Amino acid sequence: MNLPTYLAPFRPRIVPALKNYTRERFGKDVGAGLTVGIVALPLAMAFAIASGLLPQAGIWTAIIAGGLISLLGGSAVQIGGPAGAFIVIVYGIVGRYGLPNLLISTACAGVLLFLLGFLKMGTLVRYVPVSIVVGFTNGIAVLIALSQLKDLLGLQIGKMPADFFSQIKAISLNIDSLNAHALGLGLLCFIGLILWPKLFVSRSMTANGFTARLISRIQAVEGVQLLRATRAVSRVPGPIVALTTLTAFSWLLTLPVETICSRFGGIPQALPDFALPAFSWDTVRLLLPPTLTIAMLGAVESLLCARVADQLSGLPKHDPNQELMAQGVANFIVPFFGGMPATGTIARTVTNVRSGASSPIAGLVHALMLVVIVLAAAPLAMHVPLAVLAVLAVLAGILLHVAWNMGEWREFAQMRQYSNHYRLLMLGTFFLTVVFDLTVALQVGLLLACVLFVRRMSSLFQVVETARTDDSVNFQLYGSLFFGAVAKIDPVLSVVESAPQGLLVRLDAQSLQSLDASGLDVLGQLHKAVTLRGGRLVISGLNAQPRAVMERSGFLAKMEAA
Repeated sequence: MNLPTYLAPFRPRIVPALKNYTRERFGKDVGAGLTVGIVALPLAMAFAIASGLLPQAGIWTAIIAGGLISLLGGSAVQIGGPAGAFIVIVYGIVGRYGLPNLLISTACAGVLLFLLGFLKMGTLVRYVPVSIVVGFTNGIAVLIALSQLKDLLGLQIGKMPADFFSQIKAISLNIDSLNAHALGLGLLCFIGLILWPKLFVSRSMTANGFTARLISRIQAVEGVQLLRATRAVSRVPGPIVALTTLTAFSWLLTLPVETICSRFGGIPQALPDFALPAFSWDTVRLLLPPTLTIAMLGAVESLLCARVADQLSGLPKHDPNQELMAQGVANFIVPFFGGMPATGTIARTVTNVRSGASSPIAGLVHALMLVVIVLAAAPLAMHVPLAVLAVLAVLAGILLHVAWNMGEWREFAQMRQYSNHYRLLMLGTFFLTVVFDLTVALQVGLLLACVLFVRRMSSLFQVVETARTDDSVNFQLYGSLFFGAVAKIDPVLSVVESAPQGLLVRLDAQSLQSLDASGLDVLGQLHKAVTLRGGRLVISGLNAQPRAVMERSGFLAKMEAA
């Protein structure tokens, strides 16, 4: 069946990826999937708890949505699931609309994502200005850090409010309930996540004299086997090390901190049931703003993540339309199992690539690994201290750490290098995200970007008078004559209105790049003003696009008839 050219075919990347698939590649994919599955467990629970949901909601999302995104997606190595970027959005929706409406909003966002991909709009996401992406990413990072201070400090706050100033007020009013044990665990986790990758052998560190001497001593005293073991340990992901060691430390010393068990009663040792949330069109209309926000953020996050994966893996580039369709299917289905919004996740995708993944099989293994953990090891999770998970969430499950390495925080220090438009968009989106919410930030940011774009494009259009005699005047048009630049034709109209009868007006349009309906309308007004005074308007040097617009509208025929 041949689809129209404006529709994208449904072609999951797993189909071509399995052609000429070898046993060696399968072994690497399984190893990568197992590694990512272990990493995904604490992150999924952390994101769900930080979003105001039960921890199992994050795990089920990682299993169901992660599996569907790998099975149906357009990237060979992207891992999907709950993401730190959604924490602020989900927490706000749950607080304002309730959990059932979050499920409906997520399902509706899934439909929008699928339609975006099916209508070949995957590339449109790239048109979102970088300044807006940087602004709301950094704003989300600040809000995530703020929202997690409750568990990091062990504060006795029943429920954290969703907005910025209310959170600050709640923390300040309850700071006297600080739990030193929770803070100690949180700081140990934070410091450990930063230092863990730097504790072992790397080329950059062997250049250091102390490290080089230490390695030489290890080789001399204990032999090469110990060094190999050290290198093997260094490959264990930092979140897993922090989770297991600090959980054991807290449990053995019976520290007075909240755990998964004390707050949520543990994690069910079973897969979720299928349930349909109550649905009505009135509810869908009410949830339009959060639905658009989930869809927009999910599309931007997933496609940015896929681009990062392309650069790291060296595999064939992802199909953005297929990726959006897969994201849509996943987000439509996962709410029926009590899940939360899902998208591509940078931290887990990078882990997948660095672990040797070469196909979507790794993502499927990651989902199966989580199923095994839920069915076999859920009782062990009840001892996980929330303070540990809180720090993981402050880092946005390494999302903030990845964002820092990508240089977004450095954009603030380098703002002097950018234009005023860039600064206004980035800072405006950042402050709107922090003070209001991401929905307002995206809406105002995109509107502001459009206004600034129109302003800049209108400044590029110029009308220059090149020659004048008693009975004729010549003008040169430069740039694009569109709705934002039509006012610049006013000087020509002024010349016509003040000139004697029978004036010949020549417009040299050789440098006119484009023309829209508003530009054509103002040229029509100019032509009418000239002919009413017995004069004549001549336009020469037309490029293809302006000529086509004038011919379709009949404007050229009117000029020739005159």
